[in-house]
Amino acid sequence: MSKISSDSTALTMSVGVHVVILVLMALIKFTLLDDGSEVAVETVFTDEREQQEFTQELDINTEVSENLSVISGATISTASGGSSAPAVSQTKIEQSESLNEPEIQVNVASVTMPGANMLGTDLGESEIKGEAGAVVEGYGAAMSRLTQELIRLMRNDKVHVVWLFDESGSMKDDQKEIRDQFAKVYEELKIAQEQDEKLKSKASDETLLTTILSYGAGIHTHTANPTGNIPEIQKAIDNIPVDQTGEENLFQSIMAVCDKYGQLAFRAQRKLVLVVLSDEGGDDGGAVEEAISRVKRFKAPVYIMGREAIFGYPFARMRWTDPKFGLNFWIDVKRGPETAFVEALQYDGLHRRWDSFSSGFGCYEQVRLARESGGVYFMLPGDEENLVGRAAHLERKFEFLAMKEYQPLLLARRDYEQERSKSKFRAEIWNIINVLNPYQDDKLNIKEIWYPFTPDEFRPEALEHASRALRAFGIMNEAIRRLEEIQPLRAREDSQRWRAAYDLAYAQCLAFRVRLFQFMLAVDTQLKDFPKPKSPQSNKWNVVRTKKMKEPDADQIKRTKVDMDELNKQLEKAKEQFAFVNKQHPGTPWAQRANWELNNGFGFEFRDVFRDPRYDSMRDQIKVPNL
Repeated sequence: MSKISSDSTALTMSVGVHVVILVLMALIKFTLLDDGSEVAVETVFTDEREQQEFTQELDINTEVSENLSVISGATISTASGGSSAPAVSQTKIEQSESLNEPEIQVNVASVTMPGANMLGTDLGESEIKGEAGAVVEGYGAAMSRLTQELIRLMRNDKVHVVWLFDESGSMKDDQKEIRDQFAKVYEELKIAQEQDEKLKSKASDETLLTTILSYGAGIHTHTANPTGNIPEIQKAIDNIPVDQTGEENLFQSIMAVCDKYGQLAFRAQRKLVLVVLSDEGGDDGGAVEEAISRVKRFKAPVYIMGREAIFGYPFARMRWTDPKFGLNFWIDVKRGPETAFVEALQYDGLHRRWDSFSSGFGCYEQVRLARESGGVYFMLPGDEENLVGRAAHLERKFEFLAMKEYQPLLLARRDYEQERSKSKFRAEIWNIINVLNPYQDDKLNIKEIWYPFTPDEFRPEALEHASRALRAFGIMNEAIRRLEEIQPLRAREDSQRWRAAYDLAYAQCLAFRVRLFQFMLAVDTQLKDFPKPKSPQSNKWNVVRTKKMKEPDADQIKRTKVDMDELNKQLEKAKEQFAFVNKQHPGTPWAQRANWELNNGFGFEFRDVFRDPRYDSMRDQIKVPNL
């Protein structure tokens, strides 16, 4: 009995000790969990990146190389760092004393880079994805790099290169430049065959054959048979027509090339390679996934020489001058966006965007195709004479390190949508972009130019657009409310790109609200005063943006309940948010756009202008092309 009692006592003590230990451990756990401080740590290495990516900025030297120096990929980035954007207070911005956030600096030890001998080694089919953007200064540099890629492929296989030229009129000068570079490519390949051990054994074979095609609404062949004859290739390029339809079915053309030449290349024991030259994104982007599937089936890498996408916007604007009358026209061409769907406002405060801000990346469909096929997207950011619109000739090259954390998510569109819908933060930004889209809501387009000149004609048109501005003002208020509602979620967003999208959209909505009110004041003032034109040649009125804010008069204050103090308060709030964008995202398209908005001014006034009447009287004689 005493033994049982002793065992019971021991058991009781053991249970008691374990209970105490468990309670202490629980208290420690609760103490750790109750620590309210949160730190948002970011890295350029995210879960979205499945494989190592390569990036290279290319030399602009276009002289023929006299020795073989092959680097078959690009320099592997060792850049990493933290974002200076930890948790944001849930207090609304206008109630906060400061927009400053604590900065986090992460120091990373040096990383050993692979040598040129390793980079020059072919890693094999499908071992690595292609490059999303090799920045070049011109076609000469791109052709030099393409030569290196062909040499790498030719070590293992004979190669059949199919060149696909865009038939748009804007590409004629580019085609001539490429034509002149062909001799350089073949000269360097000849030198490679003489110096490279693997290529020496194939010197007697036609290791590289070329076919020249062009595409627009359809596809045209300009070399009867694959050839290595340089004059024949150059003559074929000279014969490329201009497609008058303006349609560019790039992805259907790529599929047609695979279907026709894929089997031919296989039977001839050659590797099929596609090279695309275009300054537009293509009109059949919905077929990109089918095109990717096709080039993967034939293991055909696609190399694309293209332009930068317009920042968060589908279109660029090109100037075309009528040769007979000398009148200028702005034509929309598809060159964007850089993402699967737009991640920026399509509205500029009065109407759809007219700007040509650079995104720092290539067109989504083309970049995705090049990357998934194992090819390279060569991005030519140089100045374009006929590119027009606000910011068309700003600096069009961003620093690589500044853009590293802002790379687009190059998923298939369906996967991208699923990723976006998982986040309330991203989904709400997308909803606001849709609601403020003038392509879906035409009443958001408010007239800025060519108002009638006489008071009687001016009044009904001006009142119509003032009414649109009032409606847009109400929508803008709701957009601001929703953006402020999701502001606490910004700290939990792990994508610096989506943070930037939020920061800029919020700043723009604040600014557009001020501008819309200023527009309504400008219309009201013009209707009341209707000043005399300053130039005797004037025949139209334009409403122009000014840095000077229009001050409401006593009658306007009485009707709107808004005085200058309130306007200045709203203006400062917008300016602070633009400054916040510039601080958080320096050296990026978001900061460039924010600076431009700040420098553009927030006020409006009507000015008399001259519009050439031939735009109306001769319009039926002018056939504006589709570029």
